[in-house]
Amino acid sequence: MAVQAPENDTGPSSPRPPSTVLPRAPFPVGGAGEPPTAGPGVPPHPGRPHRPLLFRRPSALALVALAYLAAQLALVVPHLAHLLGWDETVYVSQVNARIPAAYFSAPRSRGISFLVAPLLTVTDSPHALRLYLAVLAALALYAAYRTWRPLLGPAVTTVAALLFASLWTTQLYGPQAMPNLWVALAAVAALGWFLRAPTEPYARWWCAACLVVVALMRISDVAWLALPLLLTAVFVRRHRRTLPFLLGGLAAGVAQWVVEAYARWGGIPQRLHASAATEGGMSPHLNFHNAWRSLDGPELCRWSCTAQQHHPALGVWWLSLPVFAAVALVIAVRDKGVGRERVVLPLAAAGALAVPYLLLISYSAPRFLMPAYALLALPIAGLVVRATAGRRWLVAVVSVLVALHVASQFVVVQKVTAEAVRTDRLYRTAARDLRDLGIHGGGCLITGSHALPVAYDAGCASAETDGNNASTTASRVVARAENRQPVVALSSRAEPRPGYARTWTRFHLRGTHWAAWVAPRGE
Repeated sequence: MAVQAPENDTGPSSPRPPSTVLPRAPFPVGGAGEPPTAGPGVPPHPGRPHRPLLFRRPSALALVALAYLAAQLALVVPHLAHLLGWDETVYVSQVNARIPAAYFSAPRSRGISFLVAPLLTVTDSPHALRLYLAVLAALALYAAYRTWRPLLGPAVTTVAALLFASLWTTQLYGPQAMPNLWVALAAVAALGWFLRAPTEPYARWWCAACLVVVALMRISDVAWLALPLLLTAVFVRRHRRTLPFLLGGLAAGVAQWVVEAYARWGGIPQRLHASAATEGGMSPHLNFHNAWRSLDGPELCRWSCTAQQHHPALGVWWLSLPVFAAVALVIAVRDKGVGRERVVLPLAAAGALAVPYLLLISYSAPRFLMPAYALLALPIAGLVVRATAGRRWLVAVVSVLVALHVASQFVVVQKVTAEAVRTDRLYRTAARDLRDLGIHGGGCLITGSHALPVAYDAGCASAETDGNNASTTASRVVARAENRQPVVALSSRAEPRPGYARTWTRFHLRGTHWAAWVAPRGE
């Protein structure tokens, strides 16, 4: 049994109070033959010479984080280095003083805008933004799973980080200005700090800080994440001192969203109603089929989505998740120690975070389930380490399976980034053609369903007159055109002329399937 060192132990000369016995975890702490790691709850190895941090061998978890960074830089960043995606332009434009801010709809939260704001004060280069976010994502991956090392040991946490980092969604969204990865990693860290709080009081502050991050990134996700944490804090005596920190973190995280709700929508109920309308309604829906369809792309499966799995065999890992979760739960329930919560709580939180996307909405995107995947990686990694302990032949088998899984995710990353490159080329071509027509910067406005990324690249404002992101009216668009401002409406060439553009001139945008309806100046 491991022996816990007191938190205020500073060396051999410090008085040592009586030690306490750590609760046994249902999964092995560390791999076969590995000694306990130094840190909270574990004494340092006697006799080991101290090495400066710069000359220490990097841990396996650090190597996973570095490999994750390398994968982003090699597989994703080169393909997405020229332009931002549709949703990204919404978040980034809020803090880019060089570009008019896009319409910010009710369901969105401003955490990503805050995250990229420091870089935007220096440059708005999409390439620089990709590099900045890729580095931050790798650091966050390491920090999030490192939180669990005193709870599950280095082997389990390393395998968990590897499993999550190998997913194509984790690689694709690492360098993108999207909130889902940050919700996932903050959720992993929040649960780790929560479980460490009874023996490490400072952990409560970190847990609260992680909840703030989740709330700032996606207000809806923090409610589902907080549910199992609050229930545990209320009904498990050893966690009750953490309850005020949970409530404080939630309050601090949602404060900005609440203030904005009153400032822009008139109150919390009104913003929630607007959010539900934007999402197409929140009501019971069995949405597993859409989640399956979008498992290897597209990035969004909505509006009568007819996408199909291109390689169904690549989805075996997804179908196996409930099986692994059930096995981990059975093993944890049989454990009579406090360590069972180290498995049960991640499973409960993963299930809670998946509920709205599998049971309450009628569309899907692969990124929606990233927080659930990040948490499920912990008990699944525990199963892997437990099953392979002392069995070299099984280690070899599992290594081959993991390698095949990583290869399958590489195939999907290649496919999805190729699609992103084609879309990126359309946006850039359209923006270039609009510049040739004199539509760029200086108060111009672009409307239509494809307006956002094109307008961002052209330096224009964007707006929509209908749909779930409607931010203006046709009369306001016409009034702006009559005020001698450059205004253009984008549409598919097969679509009819917009009703408010009856007197506007149509131009074909070369290299795209879009038409641009340009308002005459001064009419």
